[in-house]
Amino acid sequence: MPFDNEFTIGIEEEFQIIDPQTRELRSRVNEILEEGRMLLGEQVKPEMHQSMIEVGTGICKDVKEARADVIKLRRAIAELSQRKGLAIVAASTHPISHWADQRITEHERYSQLIEEMQHSARALLIFGMHVHVGMADREAAIAVMNAARYMLPHVYALSASSPFWIGRNTGMKSYRYEVFKQFPRTGIPDYFNSASEFDNFVNLLIKTGCIDNGKKIWWDVRPHPFFPTLEYRVCDIPSRVDETIAIAALFQAITAKLYKLYRQNLGFRLYRRALIEENKWRAARYGLDGKLIDFGKRQEVPTRDLIHELIEFVDDVVDELGCREEINYVFKILEEGTSADRQLRVYRETGDLRAVVDLLMKETIEGVF
Repeated sequence: MPFDNEFTIGIEEEFQIIDPQTRELRSRVNEILEEGRMLLGEQVKPEMHQSMIEVGTGICKDVKEARADVIKLRRAIAELSQRKGLAIVAASTHPISHWADQRITEHERYSQLIEEMQHSARALLIFGMHVHVGMADREAAIAVMNAARYMLPHVYALSASSPFWIGRNTGMKSYRYEVFKQFPRTGIPDYFNSASEFDNFVNLLIKTGCIDNGKKIWWDVRPHPFFPTLEYRVCDIPSRVDETIAIAALFQAITAKLYKLYRQNLGFRLYRRALIEENKWRAARYGLDGKLIDFGKRQEVPTRDLIHELIEFVDDVVDELGCREEINYVFKILEEGTSADRQLRVYRETGDLRAVVDLLMKETIEGVF
């Protein structure tokens, strides 16, 4: 079944802005933005905290084009930062800095968010990576989202990069999970029987003043409210480009495989949100070193084994998508560990969180220059 470039890819990455001498976050995004916009246009933008900068690729026809754009963006932002005596870091929490020390970007959207969410918004000093996969058929997008929810914890475990929070080892591989769940409308969504049922849900929230548009639904996967994409939002931001691309390729392959089953009228068993959340918790706590629940078998299975099964599941669409090389990098992550694993290893060896930040600065531009 030819895909005809249906499953385009877009990747958004949120970077920390670091003082390379102190290794602390710095609220200096405005020093980078003006020149950044001249170079990159709308591909670069601020976020709520001024110690964060977000970049987004264009609409890429395949994962190789996405890799080129991700590298271009990381290189541009890294060079702009260096000229200001700064550096960028790709990790979902900063090992040392405190959220209370970061300035908020002056923008009506962020002011409204803080007025509504209060402390939860101010403390939301987390950094993520979102992957958009093109899905023009909204009915199919809902069906694919329903089935893909089961696989989110598996991919999430591959991305873990936030073991530290405000100078402490949290004991988790992804503490971003704990910070973000203070917001409403986050986590694993429930399933919907149709696009119209989903639209009715969103419209009810808008009508009753819960949200002003669908962008305030921050689920781990969602049909994008304005673009014809399925947006995967569950992951930490990986430190290395190769990890980002491998995960994006895996999301693309999951989408294509589930769409193929949908077109063949082959169902995929749907599980309740509460069950999948159990696996998400395990992925956040243990990363690749724990076990997830295989709900079909009703038993715990090592996370690495289930990820191997996931790669086998999507194997028949990988060559058509042209992403086998990128998917194969997942095996390297399984063998060598995630960013969180490497951070924890450095911390065990040195006892110094500044050495962890040094590692992250190095890995963020690995393969970029």
